[in-house]
Amino acid sequence: MGLLKTFKLGGVHPSENKLSAQVPIEALPIPKKAFVSLGQNLGAPSKPIVKRGDEVKVGQLIAMAGGFIGANIHSPVSGKVFKIDVVLDSSGFRRPAIIINVDGDEWMENIDRTNDIVREIKASPEEIINKVKDAGIVGMGGATFPTQVKLTPPPGKTADTLIINGVECEPYLTADHRVMLERGEELLIGTEILMKALKVTKGFIGIENNKPDAIAHLSMLAKDFKGIEIVPLKVKYPQGGEKQLIKAVVNREVPSGKLPIEVGCVVQNVGTTLAVYEAVQKNKPLFERVVTVTGKGVSKPSNFLVRTGTPISELIEAAGGVPDNTGKVIGGGPMMGKSLLSIDAPVVKGTSGILLMRMDESHRKPEQSCIRCSKCTYVCPMGLEPYLLSRVSKLGNYEMAEKERIMDCIECGSCQYTCPAAIPLLDYLRLGKNKTGQLIRSRNKK
Repeated sequence: MGLLKTFKLGGVHPSENKLSAQVPIEALPIPKKAFVSLGQNLGAPSKPIVKRGDEVKVGQLIAMAGGFIGANIHSPVSGKVFKIDVVLDSSGFRRPAIIINVDGDEWMENIDRTNDIVREIKASPEEIINKVKDAGIVGMGGATFPTQVKLTPPPGKTADTLIINGVECEPYLTADHRVMLERGEELLIGTEILMKALKVTKGFIGIENNKPDAIAHLSMLAKDFKGIEIVPLKVKYPQGGEKQLIKAVVNREVPSGKLPIEVGCVVQNVGTTLAVYEAVQKNKPLFERVVTVTGKGVSKPSNFLVRTGTPISELIEAAGGVPDNTGKVIGGGPMMGKSLLSIDAPVVKGTSGILLMRMDESHRKPEQSCIRCSKCTYVCPMGLEPYLLSRVSKLGNYEMAEKERIMDCIECGSCQYTCPAAIPLLDYLRLGKNKTGQLIRSRNKK
């Protein structure tokens, strides 16, 4: 296999804890009531086009994209719209949602529900982008950026390379790993579809070397797919970051403040790529996804195929329930995930995992004074100075935070993971990014 590729700057090696890696994907029962959030994408929330009392089917459009950076929403269930109201999201904020009382499981007639794999891609590049847009597909690695926007480079920019992110470097999470193993051929067809949409001839699938079964399986299948190469990568967090993955796979550096298209690359997640296959070849909108439910105290770590709108509590119950010694329930993984205020929050398009951390793991150590050891600077994959950025954020000096490139922070948490003083660096950086972003937007409006 030779030397494994990786990014050069920074990075850490947290314990992998891939407890559910060998657990096949299991379809979770449909909920009795679905809470379909209208804010499932980066950008403007979607606008409902149904009202109380309307009958809906699985896959039916129920909310339209709220702007160019927006995404359609389709019903994950069949039944009757109970009401349009606000529900608590995973962060504890009240967000608008369409609440549907479930009755049966009746799908829209145009969705191909067979298990037949459709290899021939008949759609043109323009038709592919429109199908992706109509299907409401967003980045399913957590960023939830509308996929059709990524497939439409701005004027003067062109892509020459597609990279599929099969890294899944976040500890504990295994949803993408299982998709690569169980839906490999569809994933490769999805890659071909994205290549056709972007009009590129080269596609790479980057996979960390802790998934040798996925590397072997896709390498075997890829022999029948022209222009697609499987790239084994050295295990290092946060290799799944777009800029880090581009550096590892094709050795290109995305400039500060710029997007991957600046160096001719487009990056898509494994789950997103499968959703693209289903949308283009099967007319299936994005209303379900694979979610990992895991943790050292969980009796049945699992990978579930879940309809959006399903309360997270139902996933946890299916994995054996909340263990007595649970200290935190986290949406996502331990590095970039956020604690859930309520486990009754619904699954959304960006829900990749639910992690139940034991009390002894989740307890934060008391914050101490920074000793200027520079460990946070050494591990930062973006070449930032987290100790400085956290300090200026804490003091409210957002002009200096902008000058010191806080907006380049990818919120990977490597700095906080390695800090011997237990300073909550990531918390301060997230606050600083939010406030600095507000400052930049208000300045641009003038």
